[in-house]
Amino acid sequence: MTSSVDFVPSRIKSTDPLHEPWLLTAEQREVFRERSRASRAAREAALSGRGADPIHRVNVPVLDPFDLMPALPRNGLPALSLFSGGGGLDLGFDRAGFQHAGSWEILDDAAQTLRQARPAWEVHGGADGDVRGVDWRRWRGEIGIVHGGPPCQPFSHAGKQRGATDPRDMWPEFVRAVLESMPEAFVAENVSALATARFASYVDKVITQPLSTRYTVRRIALQAYDFGVPQARRRVVFVGFKSPAAAQRWRAPAPTHRAPGTLDDGRPEAMGMRQALGLPDIGRDGVCPTIRSGLTGPRHTTSILNSVSAKRKFEDLQVWPNGVAATRQAARAFVAKNGHFRLSVPDVALLQGFPGSWEFSGAVYMRLGQIGNAVAPPVGYAVARSVAQALLR
Repeated sequence: MTSSVDFVPSRIKSTDPLHEPWLLTAEQREVFRERSRASRAAREAALSGRGADPIHRVNVPVLDPFDLMPALPRNGLPALSLFSGGGGLDLGFDRAGFQHAGSWEILDDAAQTLRQARPAWEVHGGADGDVRGVDWRRWRGEIGIVHGGPPCQPFSHAGKQRGATDPRDMWPEFVRAVLESMPEAFVAENVSALATARFASYVDKVITQPLSTRYTVRRIALQAYDFGVPQARRRVVFVGFKSPAAAQRWRAPAPTHRAPGTLDDGRPEAMGMRQALGLPDIGRDGVCPTIRSGLTGPRHTTSILNSVSAKRKFEDLQVWPNGVAATRQAARAFVAKNGHFRLSVPDVALLQGFPGSWEFSGAVYMRLGQIGNAVAPPVGYAVARSVAQALLR
């Protein structure tokens, strides 16, 4: 059945060949364009000193994510990183004592983030970072672990959940890398939706069965605030060991923190969003809702808002999650209409568990995309530490 509605294409050229713009009429597109024009004019006025007087001071964060992942001595285990993105797993494994052996990331800006954060690292970016063209057999016998987070868009609730039919599905490439390089262990991370019944057959056929021919495979679910990250972010993690003895020794990382406002069980309380960012006390706090990445959604965006319930949470905590600014100074100058505290890129990075010294490359939407796609580094650190303990005991 053919629709009689006339859709018009977007004028904005996407940076991603798999970007899927919304189907909108000319009238609907004009509404979005007018909003964009008004927002751009307001931002330019604010940054030139012609906007409303600032309400909030430039915040000084209280949380230092390095405190959540103390640097451990080098353990002699080299690590290969696939789908490295902004470096959440890379940083977590680095802090846990693993020796970085190489990162592969197809987005140039994300690869540049890794290079500027760790100039001594071997980073393959752009076409050179496409894992599909790599023969991993050259590392056989030389690698302790392969880790990575294959693109989550084929499985995410925020996407169309097309799984294996989505051209962004890179799980077969991760499996190939493991079986060709044959590391002592592997770690792979993805959205929690991958562990639902919808993808049970996919997980069994594409991930578990092929890897189980050489590895003992375990699957766990981890929550970011359980490890001190001030955000609700649930992820599924696959861990595999070549040695049955190491697999038997391995224990899933135990939570180090409890959620804000929960009963004291002996663990420290994770900071809420306002406390972590160093915002004034308003009598209530809580963890940040799951940060959205809009890199390959229907439009590139500088909003981290992912749901109606998240919107209510941000409103309750008086934080503005849309139009994230490049810097804290720019966020202060660009006053939100409702007067709430506007987030900056460094603030969003902190809420994801990245330290202030880890600077992201690219336009604001690209930096937010890298952050939103990343593993929270303290979560990666907890997994890395547990794997090292099993391999080296």
